[in-house]
Amino acid sequence: MAVTSTSLVSQLSIGLRRHPSPKLDSFTSTNPFFDAIHPNLRLSISSPKPSRTVIAMAGSGKFFVGGNWKCNGTKDSISKLISDLNNAKLEPDVDVVVAPPFVYIDQVKTSITDRIEISGQNSWVGKGGAFTGEISVEQLKDLGCKWVILGHSERRHVIGEKDEFIGKKAAYALSEGLGVIACIGELLEEREAGKTFDVCFQQLKAYADAVPSWDNIVIAYEPVWAIGTGKVASPEQAQEVHVALRDWLKNNVSAEVASKTRIIYGGSVNGGNSADLAKKEDIDGFLVGGASLKGPEFATIVNSVTSKKVTA
Repeated sequence: MAVTSTSLVSQLSIGLRRHPSPKLDSFTSTNPFFDAIHPNLRLSISSPKPSRTVIAMAGSGKFFVGGNWKCNGTKDSISKLISDLNNAKLEPDVDVVVAPPFVYIDQVKTSITDRIEISGQNSWVGKGGAFTGEISVEQLKDLGCKWVILGHSERRHVIGEKDEFIGKKAAYALSEGLGVIACIGELLEEREAGKTFDVCFQQLKAYADAVPSWDNIVIAYEPVWAIGTGKVASPEQAQEVHVALRDWLKNNVSAEVASKTRIIYGGSVNGGNSADLAKKEDIDGFLVGGASLKGPEFATIVNSVTSKKVTA
């Protein structure tokens, strides 16, 4: 739906700057990743309320659910997970992708159903060579990967990767034929300061400045304060950001890219909240962390696409 006069992004950005989101309801974070980012902050989080009603411009892409296994698993536990996924009944009209640790990619690829595609969790910025500890796009492709996750908050805020570097990684992966799950998202203090859109747009711009095409990009909005904390953005809060991201693409790339590019949500997604999130027009799927290590629950998240069908 077109927005007349002042652009939706401008309205939303002004709203968040003038009305910073309230603090999140008190709980003590026991997440080591959060401690690494906020060593002096014992997280006080409540789900910030959306600042205003927004107009949704739903994407036209297929529902997409990715499972990021991070640095978890053993040969035995992954064999069990693969068995559960192979036996799960998954809705047919969903792109399903899992991202195992690098050392288990071959095990997963050779034993998982063809219904599920494989992603790397990271890749190097160019062709491989003397880069100790890195993995190249070419190696991921050699193992059968179709996707790679780039710009994840743990890479940004623990490893220290910068926007421009991440954009270059995405450009190289795309040029070599890998799809990119391009992560963006704000820290807690950035949200509370009303900078959510500023941060997300800056990270999105770094991709836009570098990539040759948006045809094989899925944007994953993952508010950092919701990753691994058990705190999930409300459906309204996630939708507010997703529609603003889509509007940014419309105004800064093209209306076609805005319509076709899938924008998925990540951050403590689980089998209990995925259906409500999926009902929102601009939430085109999920990037799942901990819950993707549980086959039946991950299947529930994949099948939450049925909620979107009902809503539509």
